[in-house]
Amino acid sequence: MNVQQLIQNKHVILYDGQCKLCDAWCNFIIKRDKKVRFKLCSVQSQKGQAVLNYFDYPTDNVKSMVYVDNEHCYTQSDAVIRVLSQLGWPWRAVLILCLIPKRLRDWGYDRVAFNRYTLFGKFNYCRLPHREDQRHYL
Repeated sequence: MNVQQLIQNKHVILYDGQCKLCDAWCNFIIKRDKKVRFKLCSVQSQKGQAVLNYFDYPTDNVKSMVYVDNEHCYTQSDAVIRVLSQLGWPWRAVLILCLIPKRLRDWGYDRVAFNRYTLFGKFNYCRLPHREDQRHYL
């Protein structure tokens, strides 16, 4: 699989396909991404694993959402801020969070990410996208 070709000129959001919070995040993106700018991809999928390998991220214990914008890769709070800021107003206002030091933002992100299964639950499987949402997936 040619990962460079897979991510070229795309905005890819890698997410945990078993996480119910991540599932809600994907639904949030699909509802607001009218131009289908973003492509969603489960880290458990073959494509997701290939992209993680390409950027030298572990494939067995993903602790962060990963946002790939062409050859640039963002994680934790940077990933969330970059995605939200591209959804237009009022979500663009999230850029104000950049005033908070990255270390503090990522600490808050990690508190939620490390406890996401306890707080929000976990699927026993990766959910398949609805037919009408297929265009939003890689």
